[in-house]
Parts: sequence; structure tokens; C-alpha cells
Amino acid sequence: MIQELDQDNLNQIVAENETVVVQYSATWCGNCRIMKPKFKKLASENENVKFVIVDAEKNPESRKMATVDNLPTFATFTKGSFTNQVQTNKFDVLKDLVNEVTSN
Repeated sequence: MIQELDQDNLNQIVAENETVVVQYSATWCGNCRIMKPKFKKLASENENVKFVIVDAEKNPESRKMATVDNLPTFATFTKGSFTNQVQTNKFDVLKDLVNEVTSN
């Protein structure tokens, strides 16, 4: 299940879902565009997890929920709390992050 944030309400999504994986990106970010289909592939393989794409420039409150100082940043939230993040353009690193929250 994947959702592209159209309002700055990631906190609500995190509160309403057991496990959330977020891709923080921006329209100008080339690596973000490269990672987006890979992120969507992981979403299709993990239907019990909520996947969200957040435009880090348009959603400052959502951005504050993780330490986002480089893009793309991927963050995980479990039971309403921030758990981990990586800044990467490597699929294997992203997959390891997702496996951390889906293997529990």
C-alpha cells in the first residue's frame, strides 16, 4: 500500500498505521526519481506495511519527524514512533531498512 502525501499530515498516517516506511524526496532530486520505482516495488511486496512518499520541501512538519538533511531519505516508524532511517540511492540498503520493520 503506497500513498503520496498531498498534505502535511504524516503524523496522522504514522499514528493510524502499525508500520510506516517513508521516502522523503523532492521534484528536483534525480536520485529520488531513480529510487521511486524501487520504493514502489517494495510497497507491492509488503502489503501489510504503509508506504508513503513525502515531498520534503512541501511538507516541513512531516520532514521534522525524521532527521532529513539529504535526499532521498528513507525512514521507518513503528507503533507511532520513529525507528530508523537511511540516506541512500542503493536498493539493497533500502531493502535492509524495510526488512528491519517487516521481520518483527
